[in-house]
Amino acid sequence: MPAFRSLLLAAALLPLSSGLLLAQQAAPPPTPMGLTSSSFTDGGIIPDKYTQATTAPVSPALAWTGVPAGTQSFALIVDDPDTALQRTTNEVLHWAAFNIPATATSLPESVPNEATLPDGTIQPLNTGKKNGFMGPGARGNVYHHYTFQLYALDTKLSLGPDTTRAQIMAAMDGHVLAKAVLVGRFHRPAM
Repeated sequence: MPAFRSLLLAAALLPLSSGLLLAQQAAPPPTPMGLTSSSFTDGGIIPDKYTQATTAPVSPALAWTGVPAGTQSFALIVDDPDTALQRTTNEVLHWAAFNIPATATSLPESVPNEATLPDGTIQPLNTGKKNGFMGPGARGNVYHHYTFQLYALDTKLSLGPDTTRAQIMAAMDGHVLAKAVLVGRFHRPAM
């Protein structure tokens, strides 16, 4: 008789557990964080005004969506993965910014090249030894890919404007909630 009761109980719970399973499966997955620019399309050519093809390049406009819950700040890394500085794994860092406020959903075109912005965003030195954005400048007949990587973090970074890319990456480790990437291409004809 106890085996019969267990069978009846299992049969009674089956519709309940099936309903929970269906409810869990019906919930849509979270929207991934996305990064776009009104200045160029993902995978497209970066216009000259944002590059070293001009004497005073400005940073492109960036916008993001799908920010995960719990985000406390954002960090941005822009580099050229097609380089190998001094024959090492180092890449040219074109722009880094961290402690971008969690309430931000965009960066405007032409962010001032200052170490610390009024909203608390910190922009450490790029490979050109200047704070803020350094436009793409690859020479030759081959396009380089410039990756704009935005990280949603569950913390603010306790770093200053003298921070290196490696230190930013190490401080973010274990705090990344989401990452979005936008890629632009550029090259200057060889002279």
